[in-house]
Amino acid sequence: MPKLHLVPTPIGNLEDITLRAIRVLKEADLILAEDTRVTAKLLKHYEIGTKMQSFHEHNEHKIVGDIIKKLEAGMNIALVTDAGTPGISDPGFLLVRECAKSGVDVETLPGATAFVPALVNSGLPCDRFYFEGFLPHKKGRQTRLEYLSKLDQTIVLYESPYRIVKTLEQLAEHLGTDRPASISREITKIYEETLRGTLAELAQHFKEKVPKGEFVIVVGGK
Repeated sequence: MPKLHLVPTPIGNLEDITLRAIRVLKEADLILAEDTRVTAKLLKHYEIGTKMQSFHEHNEHKIVGDIIKKLEAGMNIALVTDAGTPGISDPGFLLVRECAKSGVDVETLPGATAFVPALVNSGLPCDRFYFEGFLPHKKGRQTRLEYLSKLDQTIVLYESPYRIVKTLEQLAEHLGTDRPASISREITKIYEETLRGTLAELAQHFKEKVPKGEFVIVVGGK
C-alpha cells in the first residue's frame, strides 16, 4: 500500500539515525529532500541509491498536488529535511495535511530533533513545556514575546547565530533579566555546548563571544 514516510535525519552526528530509517530510505520509490545536496551526503554515507526530488518551502505549494498523485498511483515516498524531524520548524505539515485529506497513509518515524536533548539537558522542568520554534523576524514578534512572558511552563525556542543576542535581549526585556535559561548549540557535533544562567547573563556572554552554530534556547516559566 502506498504511504508517505516522514524520516528524521541526523542533526549533526551521522550516527544518529535509526536502522529503520535507513531501511525506509532504501526501500522508498522516491525521497523528497529539503536540499538534495545535503541529503546526498547522508545517502552516500549509508550507500542509499534512491532517487531524490526537491521539496522545500519555496516549491511545496506548487508541487504538493503532484506528490499526492504519485502516492495515489502507488508510490512509497519518504520525506526528509536537512536535519531533524520533518514538520518541526521545517517543511512537512502541508504535505501531511494533504495526505490526510486524500486518505493517503502517513507514517512518522521517531528520531533526531534538536529541542528534546536541549530541553532535557537544560536543568529546567521538562514535564510541561511550550515549543515556540523560531520567533517572527518582524511582524508579530512583539506579540509573541508578550505571550511568552505570561506562560508558566518551560519555553523552547530556536535561533540562528545572527539573531541570538537580539533575541536574548528581547526575552530578558519581556520575561525578566533574572529569568533562568539554558542555551544549547551545535547539538551532537564536535563543539556541542550547553550554557546555563539568567537571560541577562547569557545575552552578555554572546556579546563578548562570537556566536557560532544553531541554537536552542530553553527558558524557565513565569
